[in-house]
Amino acid sequence: MLLKGFIAAIGIIGLLCCSAAVAETKNVTLQLKWSHQFQFAGYYMAQQKGFYKDVGLNVTLAAADVSEPDTFSKVLAGQAHFGVGHSGILQHRINGKPLVALAAILQFSPYCWMVKKSSEIFHPRDFFNKRISDISRKENAELLVMLERSGIDTQLLPAYLGSGKAEQWLNGELDAMQVYITNEPFVMRQQGVEHRLICPQRYGINVYSDILYTTENMLVHHPKTVEKFYQASLKGWRYTMMNLDESVAVTAQHYAKHKSVAELTYEAEVLTDYISPPGTKLGAMSMAKWRLIADLYDIEQTKFDQIKVGFMYQYDKPEKLQLSWMLIAAIIISVLSIPLYLRLMLKKSV
Repeated sequence: MLLKGFIAAIGIIGLLCCSAAVAETKNVTLQLKWSHQFQFAGYYMAQQKGFYKDVGLNVTLAAADVSEPDTFSKVLAGQAHFGVGHSGILQHRINGKPLVALAAILQFSPYCWMVKKSSEIFHPRDFFNKRISDISRKENAELLVMLERSGIDTQLLPAYLGSGKAEQWLNGELDAMQVYITNEPFVMRQQGVEHRLICPQRYGINVYSDILYTTENMLVHHPKTVEKFYQASLKGWRYTMMNLDESVAVTAQHYAKHKSVAELTYEAEVLTDYISPPGTKLGAMSMAKWRLIADLYDIEQTKFDQIKVGFMYQYDKPEKLQLSWMLIAAIIISVLSIPLYLRLMLKKSV
C-alpha cells in the first residue's frame, strides 16, 4: 500500500509540474533591427553554442526588412516576443506603449555623419546651410540633437529625401550623409574614398543603442522565459567578446552570408569599443543615463518620473516556493514512511 501511495503521489506531482512547464513560452522570436551582420553576433553565438537550448528555449532570430526596419510595431503586435531597438524606446514608453528595456548592448550610438576629407565640415557648427541626407528623428534623434546643440536649425537644412544617398554623396550633391559606423565607412575605405566621421559621442551626446527589450505582457505571463532569454543572450554576448574570430566565422557561415569576412572583422573590431567600453558591464543600463536621454529627446522630467518604474528590467522571482523533484520525493518518502516507522517502534516496545 505504501509503495502504491508513493507512486500515485509522484504521478500527481509530475502532472502538475508538466502543466506548469507547458504554461511557459518555449518557442520565442527575437526581431532584429537590421539584416544579419556582426551587430547581432551575441545572439548568433547563444544559438550556435546551445545557450538558448540549455535553458529550454527554441529561438528564432528574425532579420529585419531593411525597407521598414522598425521593430517596436512587430513586438507590440505580438509578431515577436523580443526585439532589438534604439533609444527611442523611451519615447514609446512615454506614449503609453508597454515596452521594457532589458539590456543595452551598445553603450553609445553607432550612427554618425560622414563627410569627405576635403570638406570644410569639422564640427557640428559647420553644418550651417549644408546638404544632408534625410533622417528620422524617431530613430536617430541624436544626430540632429548634436547639430541643434551647436546652434544649427536642422529644419532649415536642405535634406535629400530619395534613395541612393551614397551615390549623391559621392557625386557631391550631399555634404553629409548619415551612416552606421561599420557599414558605409568600410565601403568607402575599400573604394579609397577619404572621409571623416562626426559622431554624437564625441560631443557629449551619449545614448544607448541596440537595446534588447520585451513587453510587459511577456513579463507578466512568462517571467521565467524572459529571464532565461535575457541570461542566455548575455552569455552569448560574453562568449562573443572573448572569441571574436570564432564569432566572425560563425556569423559569416550561418547568418551574414552576403558579407565578406573582412567586412565582418572590421565591424567586430569597431563595435567592441561600443559593446564593452572600459569599466562598463556588458548590457548595463542606468536610470541616470536614461534621464539624460529623456532630456535629449525633450521629454519633461515629470513624464519620465511617471514611467521610470518598470521601464528597466528587473527579474522578480515568483513568491511561491519552488521545490525541486529531489526535495519533493524526499518529503513524500518521509511522509509515507511514518506509518512504517511507527509500526517498527511498536514491535520493539512489545
